[in-house]
Amino acid sequence: MRVARTLVLTSLLVPALAAAQSEPRPIVIRASTVLDGKGGILRDVAIVVDGTRIVRIAPNASAATYDLRGLTVMPGWIDTHTHIAAHFDRETGRVHSRQVNETPQQAMLYAAENAYKTFMAGFTTIQSPGAELDKDLRDWIAEGRIPGPRILTSLRAVTDQTGNPAQIRAFIRKAIADGADFVKIFATASIREGGAQTMTDDQIRAACDEARALGKRSIVHAQGPEGAKAAVLAGCTSIEHGNRLTDEVLDLMVQRGTYFDSNNHLLLHNYIENKARYLGSGNFTEEGFAYMEKGLPIGNDTFKRAVAKNVKMIFGTDGGAGAHGRNFEELVYRVRDGGQPPMDAIVSATSLSAESLRMQDRIGSIAQDMEADIIATDGNPLDDITAVGRVVFVMKGGKVYKNEGGRPQP
Repeated sequence: MRVARTLVLTSLLVPALAAAQSEPRPIVIRASTVLDGKGGILRDVAIVVDGTRIVRIAPNASAATYDLRGLTVMPGWIDTHTHIAAHFDRETGRVHSRQVNETPQQAMLYAAENAYKTFMAGFTTIQSPGAELDKDLRDWIAEGRIPGPRILTSLRAVTDQTGNPAQIRAFIRKAIADGADFVKIFATASIREGGAQTMTDDQIRAACDEARALGKRSIVHAQGPEGAKAAVLAGCTSIEHGNRLTDEVLDLMVQRGTYFDSNNHLLLHNYIENKARYLGSGNFTEEGFAYMEKGLPIGNDTFKRAVAKNVKMIFGTDGGAGAHGRNFEELVYRVRDGGQPPMDAIVSATSLSAESLRMQDRIGSIAQDMEADIIATDGNPLDDITAVGRVVFVMKGGKVYKNEGGRPQP
């Protein structure tokens, strides 16, 4: 009888013990310096991750899964404007254009490569305006099928050629129904064409109104003050580029709470550095490059004035071919050339950008209940901003994808 009872208890306990042992244990990260993404610094703490989220931040633990002491820990960075599908052709070395015979499979492989480079550089969330293939890449990464940053996409963009206000509204409804996360609007021409307003005020207003009615954000390409002013008055979410915004427009942005995604540092430097690879494609002409070279000091002056006025400066690069994986250089340019304090630059790439995406309750800061998007740099960007180019640890959603500096503990 006693033997039978023992056998019954054993048959019940063994599966229970096996199940308990198979359950993933919380991950504990030891850190001596943590930039929390909101301007605060935490010292000598343990970040406890259970599943995909941070469950608590405690005093430094004696036992840890990863020992990141000596590194600088912070939230994964956010690039609110990068074209993840843009690339150089691997055979010619030139920027991809419609004239190049490229298969859809090759296009997706280029995009996946760019996403991985960006991810390994510390960017755990990106926003990619205007490419149809972004949708499948977004979904496959979200399902954990391939590694990469969290992606938001507009799928396509609204331009002056989209149609009248009614046609623009219909275009946006279709894009959202097809899976777009936000609306991209081209209110002005490219900087290479002078940046004049191309969409009418009514067209811009219709686009931003329709996005808002559908509960979506709207980001507006606006190089000059005219298009930017129309977009701000229309209640659009953010102004992209704003290379030569006036004080009037900047003040209006402060009043309306409009975000400013200036992305005019790395963008222009990358084009100029890769001039031979771009020249002759579309509006990448000698005249266009002259506009961009003139635009560097003008855009930097606008950036400085916007920072001084406390415009909501978020972090985007408008990264194209040649810029993927170099997104962090925008932080260096903002601090070195734009005079932005390093902590403010980090906040712009974390919690403030998360707020602009309406995701501040999920990403952008290291705090209890936030997604465990955590990176670490070799060196402290507050002391040396170039440390942002030395990302040695990347975790997204509680899973470690890169660990070149943290010491795994037994």
